[in-house]
Amino acid sequence: MASTKEKLIQFLEEAEEAFLTLWKESIIIHEEDSYKENVTQNGYQMYMLIKRSITQSVLDEEVKELAYKVAKERALSNSNIGEFVYNVNLGRSAVIKYVTKSGISILDLQPIIDNINLHFDRFCFHAVTRYTELKDLDLKEKVVFINQSHKDRLSLLGQMSSSFVHEFRNPLTSVIGFIKLLKMENPSLKYMETIEHELDQLKFRITQFLHASRLEIVDKHQEEIKMEDLFNDILSFLYPSIVDGDVDVKTNIDSTCKIIAVKDEVKQVLVNIILNSIDALKHRSSNRKLTISCENKQESIVFTITNNGPEIPVEMKEAIFEPFYTTKSLGTGIGLYVCKTLIEKHKGLINCESNQESTSFIIRLPMV
Repeated sequence: MASTKEKLIQFLEEAEEAFLTLWKESIIIHEEDSYKENVTQNGYQMYMLIKRSITQSVLDEEVKELAYKVAKERALSNSNIGEFVYNVNLGRSAVIKYVTKSGISILDLQPIIDNINLHFDRFCFHAVTRYTELKDLDLKEKVVFINQSHKDRLSLLGQMSSSFVHEFRNPLTSVIGFIKLLKMENPSLKYMETIEHELDQLKFRITQFLHASRLEIVDKHQEEIKMEDLFNDILSFLYPSIVDGDVDVKTNIDSTCKIIAVKDEVKQVLVNIILNSIDALKHRSSNRKLTISCENKQESIVFTITNNGPEIPVEMKEAIFEPFYTTKSLGTGIGLYVCKTLIEKHKGLINCESNQESTSFIIRLPMV
């Protein structure tokens, strides 16, 4: 007399065509799926494993091998893993539905149904886990490729701008020198202050490009800098921009604040952030305020440059320090990137805090 398992196998073989037809009509397969022909084949292989598990043991490695094959195809076809799980569960439901139609008592079928569910659960677990691993690996490879491409573009920028910037800087230095001589010989000549200031601003922008393209790779001399003197020098340099922007500047500089650094590089950072603040304040029609403070805090010198301009959105606060990111119509997107690079070179930190009332750039550098 045939056993329960043998009766069930015989019934499933007789109903196999109807069962597979029901499953094929219900599953999701996209026309653009490059592995669409394999979906039904994989389903049939899983069904054969399930059928074999009714009468004999099926190793987890066999289930895992099929699951890994399916996961690779789903990852390569860039399909939704949710659709795969949906198709698997359709197959599970169809198998159990036909098992319960076999006429065998539910009491005798329960261990078999539990075993079927176990194998489907293992198949899903291995497939989804492997699919996730493959997708993560693919994402990491893309990130590496993007980062490398970004570095290549930066390197290309440096090479392209090298000749241009140096050729432009040499005659500019000569022009600045002759302007100074002309000013000394003709102290009453009109517009000389304006011309000299604009040339200094142009020289400052060129220096930014030199830092961005890493052309100035020679270590410069570090010296002790008294911050009160440096800020006085900077505000004198930026006085025309402050007046033109109708900005009320308040300073609170601790006279004891000193650092060891490359003076020109720290000056460039502070000038750039102050100029950015003045630009931001142009969005206000009046009451434009800029506050600059410098104080000793926990073995660090902390500069805080605050303006009451518009808020910087949260999603932009980190991006503003990336190269070539700018919100200005005529911006280059290298100013804050250079600032971050120079501050980190001096073992410091720079960050931005912004709300509806004010925006602050906070710089920390080791004190002397």
